[in-house]
Amino acid sequence: MRLILAIVGNAIALWATTVVPGITFTGTWLQLALAGAIFGLLNLIVRPLALILSIPALILTLGLFYFVLNALLLWGFSRLLPGYAVSGFWPALGGSLVLMVVNWVLSGLFGKTKDD
Repeated sequence: MRLILAIVGNAIALWATTVVPGITFTGTWLQLALAGAIFGLLNLIVRPLALILSIPALILTLGLFYFVLNALLLWGFSRLLPGYAVSGFWPALGGSLVLMVVNWVLSGLFGKTKDD
């Protein structure tokens, strides 16, 4: 059940990023769910490696490079997500901020509780 919630959460977050000019989604809800699954899988594999490689930049910028890293990952992942397009770095930066807020809200609503 947790896997399905993660895929749906990623799909909702990706759909929410379309409010940013320069990010578009053209497709069906099934494609959006597939994009959410692919995005989650790529985040599971690529994000930890990217964080480890960017530790010096994260330290030098006091963590602000994390926003740039998220934008670069979203921009790069958009090439692999069906029907999802990011037109440049600045839309990717705005989209990564929207992704962070939506994921924060969803994890607050449906995240782990003390009973889990």
